Amino acid sequence: MSLSPELPNLDLEVFREPNLQRLLPSERATHAPRILLLYGSVRERSYSRLLTEEAARLLRKMGAETRIFDPRGLPLPDGAPEDHPKVKELRDLAQWAEGMVWCSPERHGAMTGIMKSQIDWIPLSVGSVRPTQGKTLAVMEVSGGSQSFNAVNQLRVLGRWMRMITIPNQSSVAKAFLEFDESGRMKPSPYYERVVDVMEELIKFTLLTRDCAEYLVDRYSERRESAEALSKRVNLRSI
Repeated sequence: MSLSPELPNLDLEVFREPNLQRLLPSERATHAPRILLLYGSVRERSYSRLLTEEAARLLRKMGAETRIFDPRGLPLPDGAPEDHPKVKELRDLAQWAEGMVWCSPERHGAMTGIMKSQIDWIPLSVGSVRPTQGKTLAVMEVSGGSQSFNAVNQLRVLGRWMRMITIPNQSSVAKAFLEFDESGRMKPSPYYERVVDVMEELIKFTLLTRDCAEYLVDRYSERRESAEALSKRVNLRSI
């Protein structure tokens, strides 16, 4: 079957043939990968926080610079102005980061509202800048019962929506109350080894993509839009 080469609907002024050299920059960043970690509970002994802290230790051992956001005091989405100190802190960290780790407890078969609120406060667009676009993401969850993947699956959906590069591996820690000692450190186990695997993979993907992230997520459809039209389309205030 012979296909016509004509593409009458294609705007040739903004069409770009993918270029391998754009994916292989000659100059690479040399600073430590910047990783932001979010967790989804404010309990005094929060297992999602303990797992997040364990992940941060591993990331630092692997050469990363890490920041952990404390969700205590963060207002509900749209429940405070955007210049609220906790909102500003979270948004500044999202722009600083080159990759993220999201870790939520599973509650009623889903991520927690605390986890979702943090993600909802990170805008899809600030002017012409997308704070999460092209950045890497690892997802983890803890549960009080048998192993489940509901929360990590939901976090993956959100990561895709935020246009992040979500790595293939993930961590789900069952019966988390058995996996940490009295001092809050994770015990040796296959669950711990999986966390090591996930953080290792996150660093590899971050190193691989951070220098070409802007090109990776550059889209034909958005090149056809003005910045103003794009901002209106992704602005949640319009719904």
